[in-house]
Amino acid sequence: MRGEVLHYDQAQGFGFAAAVDGNRYTFAREDLRGTAIPGKGTEIEFQPSGSQARDVFVIHAQVGAAQMAAAAPAAATSVPQFGRRGSDQEGAAYSGVVATTGLWSYFRRALTTDYVNFRARARRKEYWGYYLFWTLSAVALAAIGFGIDGALGNLDAEPIVGFVLPGLFILATLLPSIAVTIRRIHDLGLSGWFYLLILLPYVGSLIIFVFTLIPSQKHDNKWGPVPVGVNVPPPYVPVG
Repeated sequence: MRGEVLHYDQAQGFGFAAAVDGNRYTFAREDLRGTAIPGKGTEIEFQPSGSQARDVFVIHAQVGAAQMAAAAPAAATSVPQFGRRGSDQEGAAYSGVVATTGLWSYFRRALTTDYVNFRARARRKEYWGYYLFWTLSAVALAAIGFGIDGALGNLDAEPIVGFVLPGLFILATLLPSIAVTIRRIHDLGLSGWFYLLILLPYVGSLIIFVFTLIPSQKHDNKWGPVPVGVNVPPPYVPVG
């Protein structure tokens, strides 16, 4: 599979790449094949294994190996910024794309690019932003449906449209609703399989609800970097 490197930290030997299938994959130094060092924008080919890229080969490097070697001493003496998101601008520079953190943007992406994205992370704002507009949409469709039923004189008999419209919406958004919840669980550093706790009567839904209230992990985990917009404190540097 082909992809493009979004970020590679040479000091930590860890990076992320966006693939042609629309998913993001992690890779480590030991996954690299060849001598080229992949900088941001490097075209690569790899073997996907879950959410990780294996046997990574550089196809076309945006930055030559000699330039990377010259930059290595400066990188070694600086504090690694991998995984830190102090602002939306820093997050956009990190990922190589302009990502917005508005509530509507989260909802729109959940229904488009992240429709069946069960691998990445979702901060609290993304989760609750999605469900805010999900609820508003369902209520609006129900109101429209009952309005149509009223115009047809069906309210006293069988208000079919008032139930069908929100029902179809709930069915159409079932997968993205599950996906955003799993990404929220990933954001805590937990496996998405914890979502199955929702099958437990009474207590399962409560546990999932508590998960959605817990703040993001302030560091990268196996499901991706810190989400854009999450402020991460600078690393502690002892004095003396």
